[in-house]
Amino acid sequence: MLIKKPSDIKSSEITDEKVYRNRRKFILAAVGAGTAGAAGLTLPGLLASAPEPPLEPTIQGLVKSPLSTDEPQTPFKDVASYNNFYEFGTDKYSPAKLAGSLKPRPWAVSVEGEVKRAKTYDIDELTKIAPLEERVYRLRCVEGWSMVIPWAGFPLGALIKQVEPTSRAKFVEFVTLLDPKQMPGQRSGVLAWPYVEGLRLDEAMHPLTILAVGLYGQLLPNQNGAPIRLVVPWKYGFKSIKSIVRIRFVERQPTSAWTRSAPQEYGFYSNVNPNVDHPRWSQARERRIGEFSKRPTLIFNGYGDQVAQLYQGMDLKKNY
Repeated sequence: MLIKKPSDIKSSEITDEKVYRNRRKFILAAVGAGTAGAAGLTLPGLLASAPEPPLEPTIQGLVKSPLSTDEPQTPFKDVASYNNFYEFGTDKYSPAKLAGSLKPRPWAVSVEGEVKRAKTYDIDELTKIAPLEERVYRLRCVEGWSMVIPWAGFPLGALIKQVEPTSRAKFVEFVTLLDPKQMPGQRSGVLAWPYVEGLRLDEAMHPLTILAVGLYGQLLPNQNGAPIRLVVPWKYGFKSIKSIVRIRFVERQPTSAWTRSAPQEYGFYSNVNPNVDHPRWSQARERRIGEFSKRPTLIFNGYGDQVAQLYQGMDLKKNY
């Protein structure tokens, strides 16, 4: 076996120091590409790193909610850099790169339809409807990844009680800002814009359903749905509509953006259900961001004790 002395080694054969120091990233990226499915997607957080320093809260007076999970929280850097927000691109990293064009102040949210007290709220007025709480919720995405995020927000039910729905109100429709100048992804035809979502009124009134205005004690970053978004922890992430400008109370079931685009894949209810496969992949397991192995997906994302009664007597495979 021939061993070269340092003086015998050409400079062109020496591994660059940056490449050497990042060798574990390359190895894990290659492994992740082989296990993350057909897309060859590597997930952030697979490589162990030093703990992040705690963020300095900018939202004061947050009340800790007893409805929170005590599971380890996903690092902020992953929550803020790995997003589904098609208004800023279809891959997971484009929103963090492109969402700087969004101007979350000033901002108004119109509440209208079958209500006695229709009103347009300034965002700062809206956040004073109820005390802001920290709710640590799981977020499960339909592609098979999940996070645990400390949201800052208030129950949607508090707003609903204030505007007083009429007896004709059976559903709540949510609409995202439509502005291709601020949201360059809206210049594409990947979805019918603006983004629309909906809930049944009793789902919207459930104590777990919140309007979030922050995470980790900070105001929402643009890529996470600034300045206000819906969070429904027992449903797949695409139900959590971002950058809301209109909330309408309606008699008939709204057609959501993803249901309009691919009704065979995305139903109105979109409850996390390991027993109902997506047409292109199984939903039985998920990968928590920051973990290498997959874990079993929990029915209703682990919130079954709180929400299963909402769907009593329903065929959850038909009403997916």
